Amino acid sequence: MPNQRARPTLRRRRLGEQLEARREAASLSSEAAATLMGWDKFKLSKIENARQHISAKDVEALLGHYGITDAAFVGAMADLARDAGKRGWWTGFAQAGDSYQDLLSVDADAETMRFYSPTLVPGLLQRGAYARQVINAAAITRTDEDKEGLSRLRLARQSVLERSPNPLRLWAVIGEAALHHKFPDVDAMRDQLAYLLEASTRKGITIQVMPLHCGAHPGLAGMFNIISFPSPWPTVVNLENLRGGTFVEGTADVAIFEEAFGQIVANALSPDQSRDTIATILKENHT
Repeated sequence: MPNQRARPTLRRRRLGEQLEARREAASLSSEAAATLMGWDKFKLSKIENARQHISAKDVEALLGHYGITDAAFVGAMADLARDAGKRGWWTGFAQAGDSYQDLLSVDADAETMRFYSPTLVPGLLQRGAYARQVINAAAITRTDEDKEGLSRLRLARQSVLERSPNPLRLWAVIGEAALHHKFPDVDAMRDQLAYLLEASTRKGITIQVMPLHCGAHPGLAGMFNIISFPSPWPTVVNLENLRGGTFVEGTADVAIFEEAFGQIVANALSPDQSRDTIATILKENHT
């Protein structure tokens, strides 16, 4: 099999996109901007297309030529350049495809995530037995070895909830139907429900249940995850399916999901009511 070029990291792609946008905002052609840096235009094109590394020092100089004086923005871009080539801990998992690696990279950089998940407990809140049941059912093209690796990866991913000094803040609205699944491993759902109860008491984690009798709301269109980052990075939305995940970007498109999430939250049970509901379902699972 011929060698394949490694796919650029998400950080490098985001940096390239930002540099291209700032160049265009400064009304400079790639050739003119490259000349200001003493480069040929092909080097700048490769940087903007995430096919070549750029140093933090060169990022600062390039943004200076574009008239960018916001120190916070310049610093964020320089930091991104320093981290752009780094590979995360997940590269040791051969089962992590491109879209999953992008999501794991997003986990590492994100401040908050807001989930709506009508039929499943979100991956960041799944326990081992539950995760294995879900992955075994959904990863229909994977080997048993791959499925086991994906299960371990899913649990390892949850370390962002205990990240120091700034753990990821998580707000999950889970459909009540997701809490009533029956698996061959009868303990899987019990352990999962008990974990949700415990997690719901942690600082930085909010869990709400969307009751079966909730009526119509925007979440009927399906699951989504709104991901927010420290300034200056824009919020994005992740949509998952059997083939992996895709990101929705752009202020107008993301705003639709943020409005939808607000309406979903308003239709869901309060956090206290949600804990009571989870406790009741857990009790039923023990009878």
